[in-house]
Amino acid sequence: MIHNLPPGLIMVLGALLLPFLGQRLSAWGALVLSSLSLVAFWTTPDLHAVTLNLFGQDLNIVRIDRWSWIFGLVFHLAAITASIYALHVKDTKQHVAGMIYAGSAIAACCAGDLITLFVCWELTAVSSVFLIWANGTETAYRSGMRYLIIQVTSGVLLLSGAIIHYQQTGSLVFENFLGLEPGQRGAIGDLEFGPLLILIAFGIKGAFPLLHNWLQDSYPNGTATGTVFLSAFTTKLAIYSLARGFAGLEELIWIGCAMTLFPIVFAVIENDLRRVLAYSLNNQLGFMVVGIGIGTELALNGTAAHAFCHIIYKSLLFMSMGAVLHRVGTTKATELGGLHKSMPLTTVFCMIGGGAIAGFPLLSGFVSKSMIISAAGHEQMFSVWIILLIASAGVMEHSGIKIPFFAFFAHDSGKRVKEAPWNMLTAMAIASFCCIAIGVYYQPLYDMLPFETHYEPYTAAHVIMQFQLLLFAALAFVFLMKANLYPAEIRSTNLDTDWVYRRLLPRLIAHIGKFVRLIDSMFRVACLAMIKKFLNWLSKSCSAQGWLGSTWSTSSMAFWAAVLLGVFLILYYL
Repeated sequence: MIHNLPPGLIMVLGALLLPFLGQRLSAWGALVLSSLSLVAFWTTPDLHAVTLNLFGQDLNIVRIDRWSWIFGLVFHLAAITASIYALHVKDTKQHVAGMIYAGSAIAACCAGDLITLFVCWELTAVSSVFLIWANGTETAYRSGMRYLIIQVTSGVLLLSGAIIHYQQTGSLVFENFLGLEPGQRGAIGDLEFGPLLILIAFGIKGAFPLLHNWLQDSYPNGTATGTVFLSAFTTKLAIYSLARGFAGLEELIWIGCAMTLFPIVFAVIENDLRRVLAYSLNNQLGFMVVGIGIGTELALNGTAAHAFCHIIYKSLLFMSMGAVLHRVGTTKATELGGLHKSMPLTTVFCMIGGGAIAGFPLLSGFVSKSMIISAAGHEQMFSVWIILLIASAGVMEHSGIKIPFFAFFAHDSGKRVKEAPWNMLTAMAIASFCCIAIGVYYQPLYDMLPFETHYEPYTAAHVIMQFQLLLFAALAFVFLMKANLYPAEIRSTNLDTDWVYRRLLPRLIAHIGKFVRLIDSMFRVACLAMIKKFLNWLSKSCSAQGWLGSTWSTSSMAFWAAVLLGVFLILYYL
């Protein structure tokens, strides 16, 4: 039966047939595959599980519960929307890579054991890199190689951790490694070495601080359509895995807080608007990681809901910038502006996505993000609560205002282009509808969450506080722009923490090299001088006038011969 096969397998296997359809039909074939996979997934019974015995090990290759259901559903919706968005693309390789990538991500979130998870984990890495390489530039190739190396490294760490965990426990079941129930919290110190490696693997894929630069380097270098696929699956698969395996891990709270804050600064000064979106992706992931770290039912529900909403509105924002890239050829803020005159529908869709990510009431981001913020308040984590509020205001500035303003308004670049193709507009319209529908009628989303919830987002306190944050961010932006204090958009590359090994480490190594060469030359000069001095002394000593070359008396010769003989005898008998 089809229900006994891993969800997403239809997309993975079907993708292998797409090249036979030709360039024109392969895009439609991808849409059909993702739709059929959704139907198969939707009809799968609740709490469905499939076990496979392999080499004497029972592998739970399919596990459908409330966690896998909500992530599997939104992954399917993202795949369908992205397939519609890519209907105009005649590059079959992109369609094949997109289907394998999406299908393996869906299979991964339905995996009940660590080995199945690892296989799907690596398949997502290998397939998704072709969405970057498809851009065909040298920069895309280099960033793709970096992306592939980092993602494969994450998989190796996952497999290593799984093996060690199996040796320690005899189990490959993918479950909470701390054995915590919702509301309980633990620490990294409570983890064994195997789960610790798995945590690092999840952290790499989830773009933890200092492990995140692959995201900003690779996503903006993907194709216009490929980046839409990339934004939906990789990091959210990491969020799902963290929620499944490490819910209640206290250190994740502070890691998440850092993730919400540091992208704000870099997003403000970034010129490439797709890189701005990559930074805002980090910011939103931080909210989810905080929710996982808090570990209460409300916080975990907020994480699942926010991941669901984030996939949709982030895809919408990347689709709007992809449409700009498709028509204009760039997403540099310094080269855009005034596009609302020729791309009005794309402008509207982008503003809806910006409003959703900023958390405007009646849009999807509000009903999900407020759950995580409220969970921090309920647990009396005042500092965490404040950080999340600051981060909410920050994302309003760089994603809710900066992207629509500099792309479609600001100064008039004079560029007059066609509106986005119909399929792009259709995909953006679907995503926009979802953002509005979830924001207005949120109960169906809440009913799908992992735990039962009676949370009410539209209280007077929530709405007023959110409007205050958004108004403050908007006024701050206007003030800084009017006062000419807002960081100017400049044609440059923001290295972020890449500066450490792209600038600092090469310079440090160069200085160390100079120091070593200096010490080496000084040492060699000193050694050569000593050797030369020794040879001169030896030459003089062995000459006719030296003490070794001069004539010795018979008595002296006899004495030293006796001494040498005595020493020989002592050594012989010892």
